[in-house]
Amino acid sequence: MKPVGIFGGTFDPIHLGHLITAQAVLELRGLEKIIFIPAFISPHKIEIRNLEAEHRLNMVKNAISGISYFEFSDIEVKRESVSYTIDTLRQLKKEYQELELIIGYDNIFDFSTWKDPDEILKLAKLIVLRRRTSIEPAQKDKYFKSAIFVDTPTIEISSSEIRQRILNDLPIDFLVPTTVKDYIFKFNLYKEKNR
Repeated sequence: MKPVGIFGGTFDPIHLGHLITAQAVLELRGLEKIIFIPAFISPHKIEIRNLEAEHRLNMVKNAISGISYFEFSDIEVKRESVSYTIDTLRQLKKEYQELELIIGYDNIFDFSTWKDPDEILKLAKLIVLRRRTSIEPAQKDKYFKSAIFVDTPTIEISSSEIRQRILNDLPIDFLVPTTVKDYIFKFNLYKEKNR
């Protein structure tokens, strides 16, 4: 049985950069599949007001529909509280033998502040997305040293840029899947200025 990749985030909204990166990791790591898990509330973004979890989950569902090696999970949305990776991994470990946790390069630098980081490493391999532009730190802690770094395509798309474009009535074609774009406009999302 191949390992299963776990890709969490706020996905506010999910965009083509997420999907291209996930596919690259799947191929580079020889994974069976990748499970996208939208956070209900990210512990690192408690002050930020994200779009309702239900909408973010639906956009993930729409984005990966028909892609056999991508799945979604509502495990964190159902909890309706701050989403801690350790709790999610404990639950998923009951179902899958081998897990690989996919995180962005910036996250490795504050990984020591995550809830039970040592326990996370016991439950899953830590896969860090590195870009050609990533700068290695002079001091590397034990988490940096235990991570597996994968070189992924540099896709300069951000969820905040997409939200800003919608607010400014600019097109978001080629940034998100068409299904996500249709969902955003159907529900008139990201039109509030105070987000």
